[in-house]
Amino acid sequence: MAGNGKLDRRMVMAGAASFLAAPTILRAQEVPTNIQEPAVRRNISSFTLHEWKDHFDSLGKGILLSDTVSRVLQHWTADGEMRIYPTSVPISEELTRRGYTEVIEKRKNPSWAPTPSMRKRNPEWPAIIKGGDPENPLGSRALYLSWQYYRIHGTQDSRKIGRNSSNGCIGLYNEQIEEVYDRTPVGTQVKLI
Repeated sequence: MAGNGKLDRRMVMAGAASFLAAPTILRAQEVPTNIQEPAVRRNISSFTLHEWKDHFDSLGKGILLSDTVSRVLQHWTADGEMRIYPTSVPISEELTRRGYTEVIEKRKNPSWAPTPSMRKRNPEWPAIIKGGDPENPLGSRALYLSWQYYRIHGTQDSRKIGRNSSNGCIGLYNEQIEEVYDRTPVGTQVKLI
C-alpha cells in the first residue's frame, strides 16, 4: 500500500476532510450557556411501584397488586420474583372496586357474558361471546377473583391498555396475561389500590 501513491493521497485527503469537519460537528453538539431553559425529562414511566410488604404479611402463593391510578399490575411469585405489566383499568370511579381479594379460578379462552348492570346500560350487547372469538373482551386468559364479576384478563383490543377503559376489570395484553396466568396459582393474593 505504501508503494501506491494514489491510495496514500486518498487516505490523506480523507483524513484532512475528517479533521476539518470535526470542529463543525463538535460545535453543533455544544449547548449554549446563556440560555436558561429547564431540563426536559423524557420517557419517564408513570408507573408507581409498591413494596408487597406494605400490603401483605407474606408472599404466600404469590401476589398480584394492581394500581388503578398508575395503571400497572405488579406480580410477585411465591419465590419473590417481581414483574410489572401495563394495564387497562375501570372507566369510572363507580365501576372501580378496591381492596383485597384472591384468584379463585383460572380459564383459558374464557367465554364472556355481560353483567346485569352492563345489560342495563347496553341492552344491545350479546348475551354471551364464546372463548376464542375475536370480539371476546376477556382475551385469551382470565383470572377470576373472589369478587363476583371481577377479573384480571387479556384483551383483544390492545388500544385499551394504559387507559381507563374497562367496566370494572383489570386488562392486560394477551401475551402478558398468558405469562401471568402460567405463573399464578389459584389462591394467589390480590389487591386493587
